[in-house]
Amino acid sequence: MSLSFSFKLLLSLILVCISALSLADRIAQPIPIDSAFNAAVSLQANAQKKEAILNKAGTAIFAQSILQKTFVVPRSNNVTLLPSLIAEALENNPEIQAAYQEREAAQQRILPAEALDDPMLEAGVINAPLASSPFNREDMTMKMIGLSQRLPFPGKRGLRKEVAAKDAEAIEQGYHETVNRVVHDLKTAYFDLGLTLEMIKLVEKNKQTLELFLRIAEERYQVGQGSQADVLKAQTQVSRMLDRLLVLAREQPVFEAELIRTLGRSTKGEIPAPVPLQIQEVLLNLETLQQEAIVHRPQLLALQSLIARNEKSVDLARRAYYPDFDVRLSYGQRDNMMDGTRRDDMVSMTVAINLPVWRGNKIEPRIMESQAMRDQTVNLYQAQSNEITARLRQQIAIAEQSFKSVKLYQTAILPQAKLTVESALAAYQVNRVDFLTLLDNQMTVFDFEANHITAMANYNKAVAEIDLLVGKKQQTVIDYGDSYEIRR
Repeated sequence: MSLSFSFKLLLSLILVCISALSLADRIAQPIPIDSAFNAAVSLQANAQKKEAILNKAGTAIFAQSILQKTFVVPRSNNVTLLPSLIAEALENNPEIQAAYQEREAAQQRILPAEALDDPMLEAGVINAPLASSPFNREDMTMKMIGLSQRLPFPGKRGLRKEVAAKDAEAIEQGYHETVNRVVHDLKTAYFDLGLTLEMIKLVEKNKQTLELFLRIAEERYQVGQGSQADVLKAQTQVSRMLDRLLVLAREQPVFEAELIRTLGRSTKGEIPAPVPLQIQEVLLNLETLQQEAIVHRPQLLALQSLIARNEKSVDLARRAYYPDFDVRLSYGQRDNMMDGTRRDDMVSMTVAINLPVWRGNKIEPRIMESQAMRDQTVNLYQAQSNEITARLRQQIAIAEQSFKSVKLYQTAILPQAKLTVESALAAYQVNRVDFLTLLDNQMTVFDFEANHITAMANYNKAVAEIDLLVGKKQQTVIDYGDSYEIRR
């Protein structure tokens, strides 16, 4: 009976060896043996040793990639702070510079709007006869020089100046809106790029963990303690991480290009590296933010200036019912008569007015046009106010949800998920759970970590959008080299 048992044991070991050789051929990792019998003996002798190695490898995996006590990637020394980039954009962005020049041009149009028309200078000969010696034959023959000036009806010049001033105010608010929009675009690109870089780090870390899991699965499969499905599943997850890295590598240049554009830099030069994603809670109250938007949003202030401007335009159009005045002063010099009789020089002054008689097809249509423009601006203001309120409501909801999600991931979900992986890893080492359970738990942790940093980025972008909607004034950043001073 002892000989029969030994024979059966030997036959079983030979079959295990043959299976191991078949697997090694499929996964391109052959086991160097001389014979099936020697392989069986070797497998039997080293089984416990390989099990101990696997347990140590599993413990190392967990120590390196599962237990993470912090949720923010540590800062590096070459990152660029957001305030310094905002200061650079305010100084170098061509859109801001163009808006500034437009504002300066609008300011220069105020005084000319109130100025009088250029006076007219005239010179000539009056009442000259066709006969010879025309200047001393007739008493009314003279050489004349004159000066004339158009004087608008009282009130018109003041209204023209007020219209130009309100135009300048609207353009100035447009300049501030451009500044806020560029800064908003800068912040969005900054946080998007930061999210992409954080995701690359996270995917790389998870890929390394999965590669270690793959090696464990392959080793356990070689000794007959695992299945081929475990190996294939691990390989699939590693390939998924590689595909994710390709997607992130494609997105990264897009956000870098947008960041460079908002900074006003050329394509040549170093690309700023964002700081690791962090969040700072901001109190968000809808009613308070609505009031701030009405008071500070440059877009709404520009529309208010346009409403006042169009009101002045209506008044100016109605002043067209009143005539303007042309005042003319001339001096006539007369020569002496042919007999030497002296003739006195002459002075003339005249006042002319235009007759606004074409009211139905000239003045009244202009009044109606100005009224329509005023009503249009009022409706645009109301529409923009409603849109700002709706977008504020949306962004506040996004910010609050993202902030709660970040806190929930940090305090509950991620610690629990990582404990689940720790438990699954310990159970897998003693063959109490299968490899697929361990792998799924690890991928669940990866998804939660990705959702965590995505929620942080969404919160920061929502706050940046809220700053744009309420018209938050940009800060002046003074660079001292090793530190920054921020002034409002």
